[in-house]
Amino acid sequence: MHKIQLAQNGPEFSRIIAGVMTWGVWGKNLSTKKAASYIDECLDLGVSTFDHADIYGHYTTEALFGRATKGKSSLRQQMKLISKCGIKLITPHRPNYKVHGYDTSKAHILFSVENSLKSLRTDYLDLLLIHRPSPLMHPYEIAEAFNQLKQSGKILNFGVSNFSPSQFTLLNQYVPLVTNQIEVSLLHDEFLLDGTLDQCMQHEIAPMAYSTMAKGLFFSQEATEPVQRIKKVCDKLKKKYRASYEELLTAWLLAHPARILPIIGTTRIDRMAAAVRAVEISMEREDWFALWEAARGQEVA
Repeated sequence: MHKIQLAQNGPEFSRIIAGVMTWGVWGKNLSTKKAASYIDECLDLGVSTFDHADIYGHYTTEALFGRATKGKSSLRQQMKLISKCGIKLITPHRPNYKVHGYDTSKAHILFSVENSLKSLRTDYLDLLLIHRPSPLMHPYEIAEAFNQLKQSGKILNFGVSNFSPSQFTLLNQYVPLVTNQIEVSLLHDEFLLDGTLDQCMQHEIAPMAYSTMAKGLFFSQEATEPVQRIKKVCDKLKKKYRASYEELLTAWLLAHPARILPIIGTTRIDRMAAAVRAVEISMEREDWFALWEAARGQEVA
């Protein structure tokens, strides 16, 4: 599977990214052995980028990944690691946090990175993202933290997650950003229209997309009307593209000219393989719009 360079002088990531949010206690609660096996299976498919956040599993999932790769130093050279910070959760694992909120202070960013590196058992991260924009964030302070981490070699690249175009522009003036990680799917298309993807193309950076399967709504037993309409269109397209329903949903994202990198948050290797196969699908423009029309329930104005 080919790779995508996120930005000029930025890192090269696998086009499909493995999202780890549900690997631990927030989902499948994988054993260390199972997590290790799944990492190997992903790498065999060419999925070499893994998306973390410090908060996943109430601050425990990074440690699960670290245990799974312990003693396998060669694996680190085969993979790219992403993590995010800036959200504070109320949890026994962080007893000093009394309010669920955001913290983008220099001190918190540096503290979070040290914990992530320790949990992941690595000396550096390929990419660090501010998880969510805070009303109290100061771009100069974030840039100070980023520059210190860059100079120390602990973080190689920086980006953001869930930032609006204006928030991205503000921080990007102080420190080069290589991506914006956002929620995109046929059922969550606001970023197609609000300028976020336009901005990524303007700056020649590749965005990442999470919840690409609409948080499981595409596979719910009680399908909503939009999902039913999307499935009807997919049923017509399956034979044409020799592709499954899931592959078509991913191919729809991949067809966007912004070079979206889908984050596939599954622990099933068959679903990860389906996402990898979708990379080879070149969806025609009319079919792309047919799916979008089905999701919106109306013709394009």
